[in-house]
Amino acid sequence: MSEANLLERPSVHRVVLALEAHGIAGRVVALAETARSAADAAAALEVPLGAIVKSLAFAAGDDLLLACIAGDRRLDTDALRTHLALETPLERAEAKRVKARTGFSIGGVAPVGHPEPLPVVLDESLARFEAVYAAAGHPHCVFATTFDELHRITGASVGNSFAVA
Repeated sequence: MSEANLLERPSVHRVVLALEAHGIAGRVVALAETARSAADAAAALEVPLGAIVKSLAFAAGDDLLLACIAGDRRLDTDALRTHLALETPLERAEAKRVKARTGFSIGGVAPVGHPEPLPVVLDESLARFEAVYAAAGHPHCVFATTFDELHRITGASVGNSFAVA
């Protein structure tokens, strides 16, 4: 699929519109290689693994939340529950539920552009990079941003206890 075709996909276009609503234009790019995993994205962009934002969807009962963590970190769900003061256990959300609530398929879940607002938590360790790269609605599309900008556009809760090296 050509770069132009990827950028015209409805899921990617939603991300473009969400970014433009925050005054951010022209940052979504289509990659020749997949960015389905953090390692794939880092290799395709030739950036450190930690500069890739992993968007992980979790279910807490009927609620869905998105944890955006550095590509070189893993998520500690118990620490995330503590950070969010949740009584309900956290479980990885099923692919169908992620698609229904975010409008994106796993492997291309963007931190913005959801049909309805979702709670987002942001890994503070992403701030160590001048630029970070997040999924843009398709496994071959990403957008560049900064930690501060990502925090601003997602309205995320920030912490570092839930993202471990």
